[in-house]
Amino acid sequence: MIEAFVTRDLEGGKTGMQQSRRERVTAEIKNHRICAIIRTNDHHVAGKAIQAAIDGGFMVFEITLTTPGALELINRFAGQNDLVIGAGTVLSPPQLREVVSAGARFFVAPVCDPEVLAEAAALDVASIPGCYTPTEMQTAYRHRADLIKVFPAPAGGVEFIKAVRRPLPHLPLFPTAGPTPDDFLEYLDAGCAGVGFGHPLFEPADLAKGAYDAIRTRAATITHRLAKWRETQ
Repeated sequence: MIEAFVTRDLEGGKTGMQQSRRERVTAEIKNHRICAIIRTNDHHVAGKAIQAAIDGGFMVFEITLTTPGALELINRFAGQNDLVIGAGTVLSPPQLREVVSAGARFFVAPVCDPEVLAEAAALDVASIPGCYTPTEMQTAYRHRADLIKVFPAPAGGVEFIKAVRRPLPHLPLFPTAGPTPDDFLEYLDAGCAGVGFGHPLFEPADLAKGAYDAIRTRAATITHRLAKWRETQ
């Protein structure tokens, strides 16, 4: 029983059966490896910043519900077939139903709420709850979280990730606070399923002055480094 639980394979999907939507989306996120996380207080700035990151090569986006007009942004960018659009800061089943109706294919939360995870399972939506301790991470896994957001940034950085994965290598960790354009590959080397970029990609100063070229360049640098890393795997 314990062995079967620990070795649950999120990448392989269902043997001899068609994959569910959440399994397909989880596989897409794992394949892309990187997610852009937009959180601003301006709807129009958010849209332009997302487009700049798309132009720089990003394909997976978390649009946080604390951003004004988040549902409209989700709906707009979810219409672009190649993109994988999700909603962030989803804290309740009603919010989850709202973002799914808008077109979100996955949800992210800063906390792990079993009730929201159960609703995600019922809606067949990929889930990325937030956890900070190994106990929280294992709890999320037991509730069938598809990926596990490591949040907030651990003091030990990538060394914390390595320490957690030594006894718990089955956890599909996805840190979204901590990794930077300069060191994110270290997190992938440590076994993370992927990483998210908030402020390290969408720097507040760039958003404030509309420096979208800087965001585009930063995104292109990240995707280029990821492409070079893939060549070594």
